[in-house]
Amino acid sequence: MVVAYIDDEAFEEIRVRLLELGFQSLSAWKAVGTLPEATLTGQYRGVAFKRYVRAKTRFECVVGDEHVSTVVDTVLAIGGEGRTFVFVMGVEQAYPKGTIKADE
Repeated sequence: MVVAYIDDEAFEEIRVRLLELGFQSLSAWKAVGTLPEATLTGQYRGVAFKRYVRAKTRFECVVGDEHVSTVVDTVLAIGGEGRTFVFVMGVEQAYPKGTIKADE
């Protein structure tokens, strides 16, 4: 399983490219990441504030071992390596078994 945290703006291009490469299904949702430096500073009604979070999209794609590098390379090529994080994790089992092809 490939899990990636990418900038929101890069998601659609990555999704379309993976679809073109034959990866039909992935899960995605909004997430935030924290940074040591403030991403936004200002004042509201005389009170100073700092914001340390950055909007992200997290997506997951379960693929066979032979396809992991294709997905990772696509995400890094489009999302950039600066603030894009990609993790690869093994999946031991998946359910419902009736909808999963054992040879894929």
